[in-house]
Amino acid sequence: MKENLNLIVMLTHNDKTVYNAAEIFEQCKNSKAKFWGMKESPLPFEEMKQLFDGMKNCGKITVLETVAYTEEECMRGAETAAACGCDLLMGTKFFDSVNVFCCEKGIKYMPFVGAVSGRPSVLEGSIESLIEEAKDCLKKGAYGIDLLGYRYTGNANELNRRFLMEIDAPVCIAGSINSFERLDELKSVKPWGFTIGGAFFEKKFGDTFQKQIDSVCDYIEILGGTDV
Repeated sequence: MKENLNLIVMLTHNDKTVYNAAEIFEQCKNSKAKFWGMKESPLPFEEMKQLFDGMKNCGKITVLETVAYTEEECMRGAETAAACGCDLLMGTKFFDSVNVFCCEKGIKYMPFVGAVSGRPSVLEGSIESLIEEAKDCLKKGAYGIDLLGYRYTGNANELNRRFLMEIDAPVCIAGSINSFERLDELKSVKPWGFTIGGAFFEKKFGDTFQKQIDSVCDYIEILGGTDV
């Protein structure tokens, strides 16, 4: 599970989809990034669906990350992902009902673990409890885990290292990946993937959006792959 390191470009800033997401995707659709996603808020559904359709038409793997914590909200996110034809649903807290729905719709489900709160999200909990919760989610049928590693209130590097050592399933490190130093850290622990959104809007990896995407893709190319 650890050979690939896939960039998921999130058209989001501060855990919300930007209103000009479609324009940015159109400008960057020929970049090296295979995975593209957004949050469940605040774009109207029809705009989300049209953008996801455009991504699929360009051969992209599509991701909806839902920042929600109640069963009702999480199910709503899953229903939105299904209606938009998304390949992956990330985020939410794990609920059996959401997992069953995703399985029925052919959506790969990667929930958060730990005590997650706020927007932008913050992660709390002991490393041991996060690992045990992840193992429980996987036993119940989740495809993988959405880990807010760099949003952790404890030692983020220790969490990422231990989590990746013990979880034999796709793990996406999501949030606050904003430097080449952190890319080096990810290359050392080798998650299945990681998200970058706000850092691209803040030009942490270069001047233009597409140049930043390609720069990050080139930097991690040694691990390669777009498995899903």
